[in-house]
Amino acid sequence: MTPSIFFVAFFAVFTFQVYVVKKYLIARLKISKLASRLAYGVLYGSFALTLAYPLARYAPLVPNWLYFLLSIGIGVIFLAFSFTLLYTLLCRLASSVNDPTKREMLKKSTDVASLLLIGSTTLRSLYNAQHIEFEEVSVALKDLAKPYTIAQLSDVHIGGAIGVSFIAKMVDMLNQKDVDLVVITGDLVDTKLEYSKSAIDELARLKSRFGTYFVVGNHEYFHGVECIVNYLEGIGIKVLKNENLLIDSAFNLAGVYDLFGYRYGKFEPDLYRALEGKKDGVPTILLAHQPKFIKEVEALGGVDLLLSGHTHGGQIVPFNFLVKLEQPYISGLHRHTEELQIYVSKGTGFWGPPMRLGSSSEISIIRLKPI
Repeated sequence: MTPSIFFVAFFAVFTFQVYVVKKYLIARLKISKLASRLAYGVLYGSFALTLAYPLARYAPLVPNWLYFLLSIGIGVIFLAFSFTLLYTLLCRLASSVNDPTKREMLKKSTDVASLLLIGSTTLRSLYNAQHIEFEEVSVALKDLAKPYTIAQLSDVHIGGAIGVSFIAKMVDMLNQKDVDLVVITGDLVDTKLEYSKSAIDELARLKSRFGTYFVVGNHEYFHGVECIVNYLEGIGIKVLKNENLLIDSAFNLAGVYDLFGYRYGKFEPDLYRALEGKKDGVPTILLAHQPKFIKEVEALGGVDLLLSGHTHGGQIVPFNFLVKLEQPYISGLHRHTEELQIYVSKGTGFWGPPMRLGSSSEISIIRLKPI
């Protein structure tokens, strides 16, 4: 998608949302004139910030604090739009009450509750995005000789509001854990390499027994996938490019390029090549950015555990329902078949608004254990 087409679609989507919030929420609120003007001001201010956001995406020299501010508008409008749909339903329920006094009281309560919910969820979602949590999960694998611990990072999206300080904090947190290896399942870099090197360099401090491994996500293709891969390998991160290697003679670790490679025309995923030559009699763990790659895995076989990301766990409710239309799994551990399990990270960073609601920023600690 070209920048011009993206901006037109972006403008149309948010114009529609602003129209719905204005007509079906703010215009129907029984609040004071001052409160009404404030609500309109927040809405139009958020719209102005949102329209400026795509420009900042193509101007990486915009300072982080300004980029952070511009991106907030997207989340505010989306949350307000979502609550408008709920507000409309509640108003219809209130209007069905026969007693005029009770009906009026319910309407006023709905008005106040809606404004409080929009405000509180916005603040909470901003907090959630900036505070990384450990998500620990235990995975039993057949033919595994002894326990191992894998730390998974995913969807960090370096660029814009995510810079050196966020990555440094993430690395410091992870280094507190005693892990055997670190895997990064794509969408690490989301800006030109020249603007992300200082943040990427922080990853060289990651500590584990057997190193750090990476597979590309769809966003790396937007910013020079080959340059990003070469730079990561230059700081000691092993990039799995449709290949596998043996970890501690105990399990195969394989990785593929992202499905976006089919559209890009280069760096396409090749599962057959990725599994070629792997050791028999030990489990195989595959890194693939998108959960829906599991269809190819199921068709070919030979994989015990698939580690993915991409979905952000929906990032902001109710967006998770839309993600479910595109991906078979949104987050967490799932047994796909008798032989194959999948773990989907909710992501460590965020994309677009610096907000998360119903989905935390996570560092996944995956404890492998023998059956």
